[in-house]
Amino acid sequence: QVQLVESGGGLVQPGGSLRLSCAASGSIFSINAMGWYRQAPGKQRELVAFITSGGSTNYADSVRGRFFISRDNAKNTVYLQMNSLKPADTAVYYCYNLILGTGYWGQGTQVTVSS
Repeated sequence: QVQLVESGGGLVQPGGSLRLSCAASGSIFSINAMGWYRQAPGKQRELVAFITSGGSTNYADSVRGRFFISRDNAKNTVYLQMNSLKPADTAVYYCYNLILGTGYWGQGTQVTVSS
């Protein structure tokens, strides 16, 4: 059993920053890809960013240059540094881990960008 616990969401003004964290616990032997998705009201869940076990990263066009994903393998934790936030970034953000071919999701954390 694997559990993912997210933290760091909240309310921020446009142009501000937030840092999301997602810690995995449980029966973890090797985490392959780690990533963040988001889902805004009335929209489909979309990939924001992911990072492979080797450290390769990829970003959605809408966040490239503003968001940065990183991971701490010793802590089984993935981070998402979000800068220059826009109202369009408002969504529930979900952590995703691919472990031995099985995908796991966090419970989601709300990010609201508003003045």
